[in-house]
Amino acid sequence: MLNIKCLNSVKNKMKIDYDEEIDALYLKLGDEQPDGAIEIAEGINIDTTADGKVTGIEILKASNKLNINTILSYTLELDHGILKQNAAEQGATL
Repeated sequence: MLNIKCLNSVKNKMKIDYDEEIDALYLKLGDEQPDGAIEIAEGINIDTTADGKVTGIEILKASNKLNINTILSYTLELDHGILKQNAAEQGATL
């Protein structure tokens, strides 16, 4: 399973998990736990809290629905950019 975290700030987290064995992609959109799921299309589910906040998106048979390599490539680029920004900010505070 490939697990990539994208940190926009300490509070806002997005995490992408791809399980190649079962071909499922999950985008976790924060730290809140879902209370339920809504199927918006065959194999595409939106996880929500009781008050309607979206906490995640699950895509089954993901490689049939989108280009996995492109999604993971963008995620890695974003992580690299965030690391550079965090390093620059830490250097400015020293």
